Amino acid sequence: MLDRLFALETFGIKLGLDNITSLCEGLGHPERHFTSLHIAGTNGKGSVTAMTHAALLAAGVRAGRYTSPHLSDLSERFVIGDHPVDATTLEAVVDDVLACADRLQETGALPVQPTFFEATTAAAFELFRRSGIEVAVIEVGLGGRFDATNVISPPAGAITTIDFDHQQHLGSTLEAIAFEKAGIIKSGMTVVLGALPREARDVVERVAHDRGATLVETVTDTRCETELLDGRARVTIETPHGTYGPVTLGLRGEHQTRNALVAVRLLESAGARGVRIPREAIERGLAEAQWPARLEVLPIDGGRRVLLDAAHNPEGARALASYLRRWHPERPPLVIGVMRDKNVSEIATTLLPHVSSVVATAAPTPRAIPPDDLARHLRAAGARDVTVEPDATRAIDRALERAPLVCVAGSIFLVGAVRDGLKRRAILR
Repeated sequence: MLDRLFALETFGIKLGLDNITSLCEGLGHPERHFTSLHIAGTNGKGSVTAMTHAALLAAGVRAGRYTSPHLSDLSERFVIGDHPVDATTLEAVVDDVLACADRLQETGALPVQPTFFEATTAAAFELFRRSGIEVAVIEVGLGGRFDATNVISPPAGAITTIDFDHQQHLGSTLEAIAFEKAGIIKSGMTVVLGALPREARDVVERVAHDRGATLVETVTDTRCETELLDGRARVTIETPHGTYGPVTLGLRGEHQTRNALVAVRLLESAGARGVRIPREAIERGLAEAQWPARLEVLPIDGGRRVLLDAAHNPEGARALASYLRRWHPERPPLVIGVMRDKNVSEIATTLLPHVSSVVATAAPTPRAIPPDDLARHLRAAGARDVTVEPDATRAIDRALERAPLVCVAGSIFLVGAVRDGLKRRAILR
């Protein structure tokens, strides 16, 4: 049955709420059986989801989370408690969701096949209902307004950042992208904002005002003292409602400080709506959150290390460049693969000053830029030492011949393709 689910990927991306609304109705509205927290943003939404979910678990809340995409296994998208859903349960729920879709198509209630993301979103809601989840942290897949997750009615949510990405779907200006992401805002909702560009913030503020929602702005009403220790931030966060820390964030990178502010204010907002989350639980959530392939360091054989980061757009590249500049001035080799719809030039020009050489490769997907083409983009951006290696695993080995630390970045599909093999090497070292 999972083969049939993956076959739906051929339908691509189709933004809109008609299909998911019909599916939820056909399933008896599983999305109404738990409290949801909704998180949108160009970057950082996965990290905020991880921190928020970890804090809920620390508070003793039966919590789940739904994220996308996955790195290597579909079950990663559906976390119940502190574990991904087991394969048997996932297959049973997917079977029921697709059988529901078939019935709806037969009656005309569902005019077309659901997309892969619509089906997985419906499956997430059904999994959470069957598992008795109290609170689910739901990450937006793409945009917000017409994203399949946007059939939920959360008391609180967040918009982490707004930058250029997925312009073919969301628009070519920050204002247009902001309007799509602000689509998650609903009447009476509390929405926490990260550091947004002024033009994007103005759009979000206007939408919130029109819909009677409350905005919480971390930039203006939250203070944070930060100390960096071996790539992680040790923070003390002060909000109008309390002080948290000092606590060392579980996730690497100075940019995680901004994500932590959003997570804290989101958890406070959920607390004001009846979800009891003590200060100690929030601190534990910040310290214990894990989010693979985001500045993740994997030690492998021979004392060597691989730094994995899913930086796949200009904002993500800037965060990675900042980390490399501060913690790896030796400029490690870069193994990079990029998808066809990404801004290769800006990603490259951002990262190249902080790496010594580049190996151009590709994730095993038709969406990837062929390595030879990627190498041409890299040279045009100023890279002088570029090697082409189509096989991603061999690309890492070639980079490791040059230095004991290698950075792998450019696409979540690339880091997902190599991470399991690198973890096995870490275990065997």
